[in-house]
Amino acid sequence: MLMYSYMKKGIHPKYYPNATVKCACGNTFKVGSTREYIEIEVCSKCHPFYTGKEKLVDTAGRVEKFKERLAKKREYRTKKEKEKARKSKRKSKK
Repeated sequence: MLMYSYMKKGIHPKYYPNATVKCACGNTFKVGSTREYIEIEVCSKCHPFYTGKEKLVDTAGRVEKFKERLAKKREYRTKKEKEKARKSKRKSKK
């Protein structure tokens, strides 16, 4: 059951079917929009996800810090396993 078959007049913004979009990388393309001209910072031509050129940004040595923590955990686990093995050998000797 349709009450209105048309949009109300005078309340919708003007629609530009060939609005120009310009990216910071220099790429331009046309889209439909309520704005005639749009400037963007990242588009599908330069976005790392779409280009496949994702870069791991190492801020303040976070990767190194993670690797250090991982190494410490491994050392701690091996130390605990050795102690546990020693204790089980002592119990078996008695």
